[in-house]
Amino acid sequence: MSDTKKTLTLITGADRGIGFETAMALAKLGQHILLGSRDRDRGIEAVNKIKDAGYDAELIVLDVTSQDDISRAQATVNKKYGHLDILINNAGIALDNHKDAAILSVDVIRKEFDVNFFGTVSMIQAFIPLLKKSPSAKIINVSSNMGSLGLASDPNSRFYKVSSLGYQSSKAAVNFATITFAKELADTHITVNSVNPGWTATAFGGRDTNQPAPVGMQSVQKGAQQIIKLASDPRNDLNGTFTENEGTLPW
Repeated sequence: MSDTKKTLTLITGADRGIGFETAMALAKLGQHILLGSRDRDRGIEAVNKIKDAGYDAELIVLDVTSQDDISRAQATVNKKYGHLDILINNAGIALDNHKDAAILSVDVIRKEFDVNFFGTVSMIQAFIPLLKKSPSAKIINVSSNMGSLGLASDPNSRFYKVSSLGYQSSKAAVNFATITFAKELADTHITVNSVNPGWTATAFGGRDTNQPAPVGMQSVQKGAQQIIKLASDPRNDLNGTFTENEGTLPW
């Protein structure tokens, strides 16, 4: 079993976008990054970028829709380190392209739930035993303001007329998982929180990153900001919250 005094952080879907930005930033802050990627080649490239910058990272090949991958990842981390300090559930997809709910394929919705919700819950369940072995552990679920029932039902909100049933409902489910696990683990040293990155200039949802970012779309650095803030906070005293850079969001 390998021993590290550095904070040990596992990030899913971390080979690009907000996940990679989070990984690089936390590595710079001295954390040892376990970079989760379902694509081995992209994962190796991302890990090498962090290492070439002089920081610590290693690849965990991980598709969050595969229970075999999750079990293998858990066994690897357990054998090498015997614990985990931070789990950041960043892996996510958006496939419904704002189609009307009346015609949106249920198969598309299932695919979004498989990654965004079931993948998140499966990761949490698998790694709770290792998080319990840390003196101060965190679970950070990357959610979305589009999953806020409060914003979606508010006629004064810019999300009131948004229709993205699969993605929105999967992120609302992620938020419910956050609430449930936060309550269940309240008597432990594990905190559980949801974070909204916001509308960010990445390839998420199939966006062509070679095209100029639309007005109002923020940088990937800003998109990762609140995740990094929670993951690097030594107090670890927030539990069961849904936040973004600007503050608290309605569930």
